[in-house]
Amino acid sequence: MQEAIDFLTNKNAIFREIIEKYGLPPIPKRPQGFETLVLLILEQQVSIDSAKATFLKIKSYTTCNPETMIVLLEEEYRNLGVSRQKTKYIKILAEAILNKELDVESLASKSAKEVREELIKLKGIGNWTIDIYLMFCLQEPDLIPLGDIAVVNTIKELLNIHDKQEMETHAAQWSPYRSYATYLLWHYYLNKRNRKITY
Repeated sequence: MQEAIDFLTNKNAIFREIIEKYGLPPIPKRPQGFETLVLLILEQQVSIDSAKATFLKIKSYTTCNPETMIVLLEEEYRNLGVSRQKTKYIKILAEAILNKELDVESLASKSAKEVREELIKLKGIGNWTIDIYLMFCLQEPDLIPLGDIAVVNTIKELLNIHDKQEMETHAAQWSPYRSYATYLLWHYYLNKRNRKITY
């Protein structure tokens, strides 16, 4: 991590300022597999806290594995606080694993590009979900998830860049440590708003 931090603080003083003000960012880690993908589906377009509450409800109600989640009734999902759309996405994911169309275990041995190509085929799993899975579960060091509202808003605020394409071009100079740049941007975003989250 130190190598990444040194690299980024030399590239842009903004990163040094974030560290001086708020300290080093936590590096998110999550276990690989079906459970984390379900949690990421739940986290789409809602706060991490509310998604986690729903996820914990599921876990206290049943076992979160493909075999169970595919047979759970719509009504049960609804009672657990899962929207109809997300219910569909979770069932599609479970079905892909049970039908051997997706081998989650094998993703760890694939390149980021291959992981993206494999997961993007599933309805309900888009680039944001794939980016976070790659970063949190597979420890991919060089991604900037520009589908993430906190990242986009922080770049707008700190760097005064408002166009997504420009953001991508600007972030290219943070390669090969764009994930660490993302952790710093999140760190700033959360601390400034006095928010504490556990990934």
